[in-house]
Amino acid sequence: MSDIDLVVLNFNSGSLTLLNGILAIVMFSIAIDLCPSDFKRLTLAPKPVVIGLCSQFLVLPSLTFLLVLLVQPRPSIALGLILVAACPGGNISNFITHRAGGNAALSVSMTAFATVGAIVATPFNIAFWGSLYGPTRAILQETHIDKLSVAITVCFMLVLPLFLGILLNRVKPRLAAKIRQPLRLASMGIFIGFIFIALVANWNFFLAYVGAVAALVIFHNGLALAAGYTLATVAGVSAYDRRAITIETGIQNSGLGLVLIFSFFGGLGGMSVVAAAWGIWHAISGLALASFMARKAVKVPAEATL
Repeated sequence: MSDIDLVVLNFNSGSLTLLNGILAIVMFSIAIDLCPSDFKRLTLAPKPVVIGLCSQFLVLPSLTFLLVLLVQPRPSIALGLILVAACPGGNISNFITHRAGGNAALSVSMTAFATVGAIVATPFNIAFWGSLYGPTRAILQETHIDKLSVAITVCFMLVLPLFLGILLNRVKPRLAAKIRQPLRLASMGIFIGFIFIALVANWNFFLAYVGAVAALVIFHNGLALAAGYTLATVAGVSAYDRRAITIETGIQNSGLGLVLIFSFFGGLGGMSVVAAAWGIWHAISGLALASFMARKAVKVPAEATL
């Protein structure tokens, strides 16, 4: 069996372009749920968003680094964990928050803010935490990752569709309402289909190495969910908002992670299988957690209905 640090997945430039486009459409479908008044509303009660962003971009990356120090996995696996933790919230977090009976509006707003913040936070967290651990620092030095290039990729793939979606909802609200649900379902279906095809194309590799990362990915995801829940609880936010923050922290944009891995790390094996395993597992754990949370309704605070 080949060293996972040396294996490169079967994924060409055309596939990468297609994945970029799919993720942009998914982001656009989320953004047409937003309008400028949503952000104005958040200025009246900014605490949950601030707590959520701190959980995503400060707490989770630092806990991931401690996990890497403790477990000391293969370098490419370690950097894969750091990269996933550096990504903003995943596109399915809004749907899962709704299923959980949490504040879906807060979830969508957090996704929007985290997406914009990812222009700076994602490349910074990859470079900062990756450089603190010797084996991952060696990978970063070999690949010569350009933080500006990462920021530009995030901008064109996530931030631009975000603003275009908000603009459409502002200018053509009826059209936005008409296409919102079909577009979201279609884009998520295409994304799932794309991941399935990519897995089939690399099935032997995935089967050979998924066991090496499965337990670590499951623990890492549980750590992310626990971090979001704990920080929200300590900060004293409502149970309604706490559900959104918990899920938003535990559902990472592994699709963006894959794009960055293939764009800047040549599809490095350990990183790729971590991101792919995360993409599968966080959906399973998120839906399971949502089903558990939904059993008990929580009170909707007055400020959430402003």
